[in-house]
Amino acid sequence: MNFIQAIIIGIVEGISEFLPISSTGHMIIAQKLLGIQSTEFVKLFTVNIQFGAILSVIFLYWKRFLEPVYAQKVASSAPAWEKFSTAFDFYLKLFVAFLPAAFFGLLLKKQIDNLLENVVVVAVSLVLGGIILLFVDNWFKKPKPDQQVTYPKAFKIGFFQVISMIPGVSRSAATIIGGLTQKLDRKSAAEFSFFLAVPTMFAASALEMLKTYKSINSSNIMVLLTGNVVAFIVAMLAIKGFISYLTKYGFKLFGYYRIVVGLVILILVLCGVNLNIMG
Repeated sequence: MNFIQAIIIGIVEGISEFLPISSTGHMIIAQKLLGIQSTEFVKLFTVNIQFGAILSVIFLYWKRFLEPVYAQKVASSAPAWEKFSTAFDFYLKLFVAFLPAAFFGLLLKKQIDNLLENVVVVAVSLVLGGIILLFVDNWFKKPKPDQQVTYPKAFKIGFFQVISMIPGVSRSAATIIGGLTQKLDRKSAAEFSFFLAVPTMFAASALEMLKTYKSINSSNIMVLLTGNVVAFIVAMLAIKGFISYLTKYGFKLFGYYRIVVGLVILILVLCGVNLNIMG
């Protein structure tokens, strides 16, 4: 992988990671078009550049991640657990939402890896997910949505994230829809999806790094850093643009886009084009 390829993949990751269009599906297309062969470093690269993307969330929402601790608002006579939960309420909710993906991710890792090798699964997921997005705006028309994320709501949204382990589903789409089912409005659901991406994608990047770090050397470390920087910058722009668009117009455009991309992949496969990035 060279610098130009790293920049292009970084752009693809930055745009697609937080939009409900599936970064996996777009990675498959981009890597195949660029003629990138599957190696240990390439596998590491495509997972690790998520780190750049999650940094964009922390950068844009730094006040939420670094806001002052208000434990002093809890009565001094309150139990220690109540003080702790008040101080770290934001992080505890993210942890609760992260638990289902952590459990099922470790339990089904082999099966998930096998699905990643099946481009037809990605294409079908894109199409089916796109059809769902065409109707989401009508399904969740709530005159007075509840924007508060509670612990039960966070846990339920976490199970929607498990669904996104199927390649092509889109983590962003699944968790945003999960938020809507819990009566969050579009903006609140999208933002919680972004926040939940931080522990989820950090864990995935860290595990892949531990497994394949030996593939990093002096000749490719700058390629990896370049991909992360590009993903960071592009993801920031994508997040800001997505929130604005989603609030005004909803999901339909993303639904149509997913259907088109999924159908294109299926047509290419039926025409005998090998889109398998694993081989």
